[in-house]
Amino acid sequence: GSSFSLVAGARVSSGGASTRAVADGGRGGGGGGEVEMPGFVEFVTSERVKVVIMLALALALCNADRVVMSVAIVPLSLSNGWSKSFAGVVQSSFLWGYLVSPIAGGALVDYYGGKAVMACGVALWSLATFLTPWAAETNIWALLAMRALLGVAEGVALPSMNNMISRWFPQGERARAVGIAMAGFQLGSAIGLVLSPILMSKAGIFGPFVIFGLSGFLWVLVWLSATSSIPERSPQISKYELNYILTKRQQFPQSKVGKTSKPRAIPPFKRLISKPATWSLMVANAMHSWGFFVILSWMPLYFNSVYHVDLRQAAWFSAVPWSMMAIVGYFGGACSDMLIQRGLSVTLTRKIMQSIGFIGPGAALIGLTSAKSPSIASAWLTLAVGLKSFSHSGFLVNIQEIAPQYTGILHGLANTAGTFAAILGTVGAGFFVEWVGSFRGFLWLTSLLYFLSALFWNIFSTGEQVNFDGTDS
Repeated sequence: GSSFSLVAGARVSSGGASTRAVADGGRGGGGGGEVEMPGFVEFVTSERVKVVIMLALALALCNADRVVMSVAIVPLSLSNGWSKSFAGVVQSSFLWGYLVSPIAGGALVDYYGGKAVMACGVALWSLATFLTPWAAETNIWALLAMRALLGVAEGVALPSMNNMISRWFPQGERARAVGIAMAGFQLGSAIGLVLSPILMSKAGIFGPFVIFGLSGFLWVLVWLSATSSIPERSPQISKYELNYILTKRQQFPQSKVGKTSKPRAIPPFKRLISKPATWSLMVANAMHSWGFFVILSWMPLYFNSVYHVDLRQAAWFSAVPWSMMAIVGYFGGACSDMLIQRGLSVTLTRKIMQSIGFIGPGAALIGLTSAKSPSIASAWLTLAVGLKSFSHSGFLVNIQEIAPQYTGILHGLANTAGTFAAILGTVGAGFFVEWVGSFRGFLWLTSLLYFLSALFWNIFSTGEQVNFDGTDS
């Protein structure tokens, strides 16, 4: 009866005395503040893993809805008589929408919480996806508006994911949790690229848009009914799991999400951008996005011009690199959590993971430029994409650590820098190739930028909480 009242008391309050009571209760009996680490079965059946699997499904929908246009653009261009340059405008309209929302969306996440904002985001981008067929048949401006709306709505996805993980997972499990969530994001690319042609052959050009849009509405219903914004409000969570989360939250001062003051409605932008740690996140995400979109946008053309292979018809390009990124990303997260649990500092762990995530792809792209056959080149490309996912255990989880109360806005700033870099890299590659006459030179430039970004990260990043509110002591 007393244990039930403790848990019930915690559910009606997100912090304060009742939260401390549960944590103290979990340490009762002379435990000295130590809670036994959960076993594998305990972990995979826990409420927090259910939350992160729902986040992974949302991110899979996010990326599937994004890439379906890259498949549909070919028949749409043929049926509407679009030039290649105008097809590029249609493709880029998503990025222009995505450019404007992450900072505002991140501020909303910090103020209202990840659960509510993620639900609104998924509902809005699913509506935009569902209405794309209608927009395409109405006029070109309606189509561009729907794709831009998709970008605006998807801008809240990653900040919401980071916010929920920071509330539900102890610091020693967060990299693994981000790995699971981002595995969904990467598999979304594979799902969208593989399923879209199949769905189009069965249900017409617009079949994938309708099916993916309806899937998003179904996800929102399950998310709102089956998850809670914080562990203390969950009716399904076990007493052991709640005690474990809250006790671990006390052991790591920088992860006391439940005791962090309510963030301001207008974040302290001047102080946020005055800190080197913020710039390390922005530079890291810019480089991560540059590499991601250059590979996604230009590798088919590179393989076609150098090796005379049509990657759009090659199943491995649709599935293998992105599946590799999902698998390696989880492995990197598990290694990162193990290093922290064994006593390595958070700062050093993040530097190691991010160094692998930048130096690895940089070296692999150099290998790609020297490959003599398409099979060896594809192996180098898969290695580059796989090692990129170590960044999820570097800068991506670091966003939660340096300022728990500003996770959303920091992610928004980093996302905006990443989107600018994605546009610059994707457009700049075309001009660079025309100017130099070789795409290999652009891959060498990308490798150099990877190495410089790794150096910047190792100099300026930190795993400690940064003071963004008051004056520095």
